[in-house]
Amino acid sequence: MGKVIEKLRLTNVFDPKMTVEVEAVIDTGATMLVLPRSLVRKLKLRKMREAGVRYADSRTATKPVYGVVTAELKGRGGEFDVLAEDDGCQALVGQIVLEQLDLIVDPKKRRVVPNPQSPDLPMVEILALTRGRIGAKVDRGERLARGRREDKNPGSVPSNPDYESG
Repeated sequence: MGKVIEKLRLTNVFDPKMTVEVEAVIDTGATMLVLPRSLVRKLKLRKMREAGVRYADSRTATKPVYGVVTAELKGRGGEFDVLAEDDGCQALVGQIVLEQLDLIVDPKKRRVVPNPQSPDLPMVEILALTRGRIGAKVDRGERLARGRREDKNPGSVPSNPDYESG
């Protein structure tokens, strides 16, 4: 596919005056947003925790995670933690950023584009089966009655008896 590089704007969520623009490698094999420590210092990000890292050559290491930045790419923005790497590494955009911003890589043109199925606004995928209004509790008698009805219907998808269906 070749290397995909895009302009990325980063802003410290807690200090919006701290903003940088960088050229970042788009890496669909990586997970997080990765920045060299010099950019982390320039943005004045706060260390939040450490994370284990596995590199392409199978080496592992423990690296600090900082936060929080607003990352803007292709007109879309979201808030992300940043894994800090040694100075000299290139800024890297991983899969979490691409997924949250609903961006895809066009391998032929070697660029990032908004998902054609949601060109105007990022679409969030929710894979859990939901029914009804979450949080609308039903009384115990209705739950028991509903449970008995579903038992007579083998092969049907059972509903959550704690919530009312819409």
